[in-house]
Amino acid sequence: MELTLTQPDDWHLHLRDGNLLEGVVSHSASHFGRAIVMPNLKPPVTTTAAAVAYRESILKVLPVNSNFTPLMTLYLTDKTSPEEIKRARRSDVVFAVKLYPAGATTNSQDGVTDLFGKCLPVLEEMAEQNMPLLVHGEVTDTNVDIFDREKVFIETILKPLVQRLPQLKVVMEHITTMDAVRFVESCKEGSVAATVTPQHLLLNRNSLFQGGLQPHNYCLPVLKREIHREAIVAAVTSGSKRFFLGTDSAPHERRRKECPCGCAGIYNAPVALSLYAKVFEDAGALDKLEAFTSFNGPDFYGLPRNTSKIKMTRTPWKVPESFSFSFGDIIPMFAGETLEWQPSFM
Repeated sequence: MELTLTQPDDWHLHLRDGNLLEGVVSHSASHFGRAIVMPNLKPPVTTTAAAVAYRESILKVLPVNSNFTPLMTLYLTDKTSPEEIKRARRSDVVFAVKLYPAGATTNSQDGVTDLFGKCLPVLEEMAEQNMPLLVHGEVTDTNVDIFDREKVFIETILKPLVQRLPQLKVVMEHITTMDAVRFVESCKEGSVAATVTPQHLLLNRNSLFQGGLQPHNYCLPVLKREIHREAIVAAVTSGSKRFFLGTDSAPHERRRKECPCGCAGIYNAPVALSLYAKVFEDAGALDKLEAFTSFNGPDFYGLPRNTSKIKMTRTPWKVPESFSFSFGDIIPMFAGETLEWQPSFM
């Protein structure tokens, strides 16, 4: 069995920098036409100039003859200025701004501490410039249960934001709960959308603990109950234009995952398209896969759809146990397991 799809894009990707970037970029570039590249480096990408420089470093390590296009983002801080948003829009390099609540995830210590108190002029300028806000939707209050932080963020931050600035385009990243599904579906289509990862479509929180602690299934937002996974699958496979592909592929060296205080992040770039195909096939919705992978994202961002094609073939293949580099090993999602769908360029 074969499927022909317009080449997908990845609307949420961590490429890192240095040796890690050089090691992993080919896995994304071999499958995706474009990717929204996250800015949470050390130091974070807070200016247009830094985004331009980061983009150049990505282009330099792409495989020969690759047509992969990185779409850059800025890291929102309490000190980001409206003038920086104007520069970003003029650059034709920066396509969105990322909100990390301070301390919410990897390299988020420089994130926003008071969105409405310190960032409102910037958000207003973003709305004026039609620059999307990409949201890591979790509160960081340690008194809030980690499994409830997305729901609380929606109630205390996201709903008030959308009500206050209805013209601001918002992407709720890597949604994990039925609460997020309901919120996105309640908003005006074309104004609020969501990216969805393979892990939040296929795994629930049991996957963190079955057979012992599973550090390579640990990500943020953390995996949730099965009822939430089912709600996300139903939303994504319904054909709704509000949801689109965003892998949140987040590589870490093995020794930084398998340690006393392991990093959050799942490396899924090599397997993402295979896993999305499995989700849609299991739901009897393969006819809706292309819109999710290839149409809804560019349509929301106001960008042209890709013209190139890829082929998905139902040919079993085994995921490598690891990818080895000079700096160490990276363990992919579903390492050592057999997947049914395999992508290839046409």
